[in-house]
Amino acid sequence: MKIKICGLRDEDNITAVAALAPDYMGFICYEPSPRYVKDIGVGVLANLPSSMYKTAVFVDESAEKINRLIDTLGFNAIQLHGSESPDFANSFRDKVTVFKAFGLNADFDFEQLNNYANNVDYFLFDTKTHMHGGSGKTFDWSMLDKYKLNVPFFLSGGLSLDNLAEVNTINHPQFYGVDLNSKFETSPGIKDIDKLKKAFNMLKK
Repeated sequence: MKIKICGLRDEDNITAVAALAPDYMGFICYEPSPRYVKDIGVGVLANLPSSMYKTAVFVDESAEKINRLIDTLGFNAIQLHGSESPDFANSFRDKVTVFKAFGLNADFDFEQLNNYANNVDYFLFDTKTHMHGGSGKTFDWSMLDKYKLNVPFFLSGGLSLDNLAEVNTINHPQFYGVDLNSKFETSPGIKDIDKLKKAFNMLKK
């Protein structure tokens, strides 16, 4: 089970989370988000372990800006959380690992994923809301049984200490990792280290 901690922005908090050795750390490069990374320094990211995927999260951003941030801040993964096309997603795969996020609800059509299957490295399944992630709400995980592609996926949306035991019971061949965010915070963008330690113990069993 891979663990991604998303929505980091404070230097000291980033260092504390990095000490837990998550597999992926996510940084929101979307200005309307309360977890928007405004002034993160190159040094902060450069000091993270090389084994850790530093993931920049974008929503319908320009290719120019995405490439600029990859080059200047050393991101080695990106997460596209908007309406980005398969070709757009694929255009970055020679540089970084690419996640494509989708918000799921009862009406979600898994057929729309087919065109992305050969153009991304991972899917991230979140809860569909008017926001682009970080809602703290879960979706009906039984829907995942409808997913039949061979692209591994991360589960996101409202994961907490109260439901991680249930997460461990999900038995899907492509279930690859979890994305922990708003339920593990003391305030938007500041992670609760004690809660994360408990989550790591639960998920690494």
